[in-house]
Amino acid sequence: MKNINKITYSDIKNLLITNNINPVSDLRDDDFFISLNSITRANENELTFFNDTSQLKKLEKTNAKACLISNNYLKFLAKSTKPIIVEDSYKSFALLSNLFAVKNKSNAIISKHSSIHNNTIIDKNVQIDRFVDIGENCKIGKNVIIQSNCTIGPNVTIGTNSIIYSNSTIQDCIIGSDCVIKSGVVIGGTGFGFDPKSKVRINHVGNVLIEDNCNIGSNTTIDRAVFDSTIISKNSFIDNLVQIAHNVYIGKEAIIAAQTGIAGSTSIGDNVVIGGQSGISGHLKIGRNVKIAGKSGVTKNIADNSIVAGFPAVDIKKWKISKIKFNKL
Repeated sequence: MKNINKITYSDIKNLLITNNINPVSDLRDDDFFISLNSITRANENELTFFNDTSQLKKLEKTNAKACLISNNYLKFLAKSTKPIIVEDSYKSFALLSNLFAVKNKSNAIISKHSSIHNNTIIDKNVQIDRFVDIGENCKIGKNVIIQSNCTIGPNVTIGTNSIIYSNSTIQDCIIGSDCVIKSGVVIGGTGFGFDPKSKVRINHVGNVLIEDNCNIGSNTTIDRAVFDSTIISKNSFIDNLVQIAHNVYIGKEAIIAAQTGIAGSTSIGDNVVIGGQSGISGHLKIGRNVKIAGKSGVTKNIADNSIVAGFPAVDIKKWKISKIKFNKL
């Protein structure tokens, strides 16, 4: 995780304190780091972190300048490495990874090889790369980056500081600020809907709403609603290769792992975690703070704060008991 900029301990301390983490270290405020790296690869100019007890022997040999670490493992840290003592080293690492990361900044260049409809509104400092096609009734906010070979529109709004990676197709969609849309994403396509008897296709005239600070992984598809909106609420993190069908509602701060499929008109509450390769049937209600284990098949509503696993998905305690019984057969 390289960065050409120097990050001082003062920068690190201020970010952690802002997020209610109080670091303790004898580093000077002007001590600096050039990057964040793993225990085994970090050198005398780099910061590392420790949260995995299987790495204890490697911790003793690290060459890092400093290490984010809890008091419990301080005695195992290499003598040459300065500790930054924190209660939650992994959360601290996650926060600092964004501080060290090289930021994508718009170059404010609109390629002459792009095609932009004459009623599209483009704000200041927008970057539009080669072979981008922007259709009618679109609004592109400040500092937006749209990489090459994207098709945008019709009827798309992209909020401030968002980035659309290459080869994505977006239509009938409102994207909030500070969103990341990775390569190959398709948003706003017609949903999978038809009359089961006559096989007559149902036309979808709604849209997709993606709120602020969402991350949509590569090759994910999000279908537009029949009449209203398919909604991804703010601060949600969706992995690669996820299918979200028409009229789905996903609450705030959702985490959805790769190859998950969510059928139409299902509502998912705030702070839900869905493991990879899970399938969720349509017209269900998944409560808040629910955790769904990987490869689960959800066929019924799930109450708030539940943890489920298996197919069909059941309470994880019941699933573990049934697994033990099965293994004894």
